[in-house]
Amino acid sequence: MDEIRAVLFDVGGPINTEIEHERLIDADIVAVLTDGGIAVTPDEYAAAVAWAVEHFAPDAHTAIITRLVDGDGRRAEVAYRALRERARGRYPFELREGVSDVIAWLHGRGLLLGLAANQPADTLSVLDAHGIGRYFHHREVSGTHGYRKPDVRLFLRCCEDLAVTPEQCIMIGDRVDNDMAPAKLLGMRTVLFRTGRHIAQQPRSWEEAPDAEVLDVAELRAALQAMLGVAQRA
Repeated sequence: MDEIRAVLFDVGGPINTEIEHERLIDADIVAVLTDGGIAVTPDEYAAAVAWAVEHFAPDAHTAIITRLVDGDGRRAEVAYRALRERARGRYPFELREGVSDVIAWLHGRGLLLGLAANQPADTLSVLDAHGIGRYFHHREVSGTHGYRKPDVRLFLRCCEDLAVTPEQCIMIGDRVDNDMAPAKLLGMRTVLFRTGRHIAQQPRSWEEAPDAEVLDVAELRAALQAMLGVAQRA
């Protein structure tokens, strides 16, 4: 087994809890559908979310909208455009408590850190403002290079920039479909941080199953210590 040289982080979930972001998005989706004459009950909305997660929709928001308009492409497109307009320029960032310490610890141990995230380009300045951007050697997201997970080219770009092979990487993310599956396909080791909208998502086969699952930062650090062969007191 190759020596681990790099750790890749998704931003939404492991670093940014996205609790407020998803709450606002949920409210916006209901609002734009209501404006379009489609009433949505809480149960209907919850069912649409569960459907999108279960079916590995790359973009959960477009899938939720499409489900709630019964597959009407025209109405879905109109609603999604309205959603984007409502959310324009809004990016609530909620730094997960304790994750900065884990990032600094990994950096201090000489690991190369990279971002593997579907995020707007200005996420980089947000990470800098929170004092953690400086720890990342690969500072690109989908908004800067154009690749979006689950496209494996996003992961390969990380590897190329860090001068490592996929087998030398650990990927940390909160989704089986966008994070675990493509990373495992490339030969990376994986940690699934179960949180947020996709907390209950399950792999479709053993090939997509993460190497470790965690629910909080303490468990994340313990999982990384185990993968890196580091004593628990380190």
